[in-house]
Amino acid sequence: MSDQSFANYRRTVLAEVEGDVLEIGFGTGLNLSYYPEHIHKLVAIDANPGVHKLAQKRINTSSITVDHRVLNGEHLPMSDGTFDSVVSTWTLCSIANIDQALQEIHRVLKPGGRFFFIEHGLSRDPQVQAWQNRLNPLQTIIADGCHLNRNIRQLVENQFSSVSLKEFYADKTPKFLGYLYQGIATKVA
Repeated sequence: MSDQSFANYRRTVLAEVEGDVLEIGFGTGLNLSYYPEHIHKLVAIDANPGVHKLAQKRINTSSITVDHRVLNGEHLPMSDGTFDSVVSTWTLCSIANIDQALQEIHRVLKPGGRFFFIEHGLSRDPQVQAWQNRLNPLQTIIADGCHLNRNIRQLVENQFSSVSLKEFYADKTPKFLGYLYQGIATKVA
């Protein structure tokens, strides 16, 4: 996920992030260098305690103060309406209870707050879908719970009434892995 083409996607998704920010699925901190210059503080969560040490190198060299916590997105301890922006990049595919996580993202956003995301998921092409459905059981085992066949549009629209997104295939990526959803969901004020 550190390939240059993915870096461009990250840069685009993060361009309008502002205010108090929560990142779900922080991982090794790949997004840190793509946040706008006006972001000085970030709450970052990841359910995998092993990536904390890997992320620490990026955190130490960043100008952003990072409050890094080992948590999953399904049970956030933050109060309602805490954040102006929530970010998720290639994370929703591997959260076990995705509906609960999206409810939590919506809950912790301030009215008018925005959820910025880029995720991979279910293609609109039935032939690609067939391969995604066939390979999904193996993918979830070898890729830490990552699902190939989640309909991210539908999942986000189930929680947010205002969603702007585009769907496309990533460059230089097999279609069954590279169908992307890039968007912004806004919590209605």
